[in-house]
Amino acid sequence: MSLQVKVLVLCAVGAVSGLAGTATAFAQAAAGPIKFRPHRAVYDIVFDHSTPGSGVADMSGRMVYEMTGTPCNEYGQSMRFVTRMTNQEGLTQVNDLRTSSFEDLATHQLRFQSTQYENQQLAESSQGSAAPGNGSSFIEVKLIKPAKKTVKLPGDIYFPIQHSMALIEAARAGRHQFAANLYDGSDKGEKFYETSAMLGPRTAPGGAKVPASVKNGGELDASASWPIAIAYFEPGASSADALPTYELSYRIYENGVSTRLYLDYGDFAIRGELRELTFLDEGKCSSKPAAKR
Repeated sequence: MSLQVKVLVLCAVGAVSGLAGTATAFAQAAAGPIKFRPHRAVYDIVFDHSTPGSGVADMSGRMVYEMTGTPCNEYGQSMRFVTRMTNQEGLTQVNDLRTSSFEDLATHQLRFQSTQYENQQLAESSQGSAAPGNGSSFIEVKLIKPAKKTVKLPGDIYFPIQHSMALIEAARAGRHQFAANLYDGSDKGEKFYETSAMLGPRTAPGGAKVPASVKNGGELDASASWPIAIAYFEPGASSADALPTYELSYRIYENGVSTRLYLDYGDFAIRGELRELTFLDEGKCSSKPAAKR
């Protein structure tokens, strides 16, 4: 989330490999398998604060996020994230980030595309796919944009939907921390982040009280939720005294919807407030075979 909210935006179904042990298995059996509900969510972006010298005096905008899904554990995500930033001299810049991805949890494959515009001029574009390499000892990324290139990443990489589901699974098991290497195709498709998540206590259905002004927000009351805070580090920098590149906190519901987004870049921070929520019908399983790599 470059500025991609990992709700989103703001995620593999099943036990968190070797991390939660028997407790996870019992929790999973008791609560049932994790299944995210397709939906479209609209968030208003509001300025929270900035530090002296940051160059950011104000920021506002809107994010529209859509998740689709099929019975075959295939998930698609798309996002349009537009912000207007004002610097301390009063000059403004409009940033327009557009992303889309398709994630197959069964085969651990990700396809992604991202474009970013600054004042209506293309600033960055990436497109490619990622999947386990030979022997699954590493993740192989094949980039089409910004240039054709193959990148190797660690074999324990999580993709976004897989990561979100792993967070909920860990929270169900009563864990308070979860660390993972995360890749979503951002930053020209060549970078992953080391992440460290703090998981808050479970809030029972109806306990989070979504504002009545949120369109269809009342349906969230039927789902449990957890507060999550994630720090994103450059690879190799997640030591106890290292500062994260940015931090993201939010409340995630068991159905995959997120609210109360807070993104802190250190010298400035913004909030994302849920304004509209529309639940979508589940799609059909993909009839196409996995792409040859």
